[in-house]
Amino acid sequence: MTNQDVFSKDSTYVSHTYNRFPAAIQSGHGATARDFDGNEYIDFGSGIGANALGFCNDEWVNAVTTQLRRVQHTSNLFYTLPNTQLAENLCQITGYSKVFFCNSGAEANEGAIKLARKYGREKKGERCNQIITLQNSFHGRTITTLSATGQDSFHQHFSPFTEGFRYVPINDCQQLSDAIDASVCGIMVELV
Repeated sequence: MTNQDVFSKDSTYVSHTYNRFPAAIQSGHGATARDFDGNEYIDFGSGIGANALGFCNDEWVNAVTTQLRRVQHTSNLFYTLPNTQLAENLCQITGYSKVFFCNSGAEANEGAIKLARKYGREKKGERCNQIITLQNSFHGRTITTLSATGQDSFHQHFSPFTEGFRYVPINDCQQLSDAIDASVCGIMVELV
């Protein structure tokens, strides 16, 4: 198998919703990934933030393998000890009283948007539903998180988009201040 073999199969069977780099990753360890042609890469992107432990971290592989032998998945209709323990640890570390588990950054952002709008409506009335985000931001690929994304290139092809977002330039405190009024229930900024 070569990179080109993978590219060809991918082109045949995968809907291209993302632009990709010309590398087919076959394996990795630590920060180093290898493709099918024997090239090595250092992953400075950490799998877009989802692979911060590196490839095939031994401790992580052992923990996942141990859990897979017990139960690999259950819906949120049931309780599990690992879920409860992780929630407890996160609350103790952060000082928060509850956590919200989800499957992706887009789903986390959708939850934050819903929470801000619910709070705005309950505390300030129905008109308090606007969220300010930054120009050139990216918040996810669902319709609502695309709407929150401050890039015109993402505001094509899928209209109508969710209303209620305002975009301000990064590092422009005056425009941010000017955008805030009684209808604003939240400001959405991803710092990492």
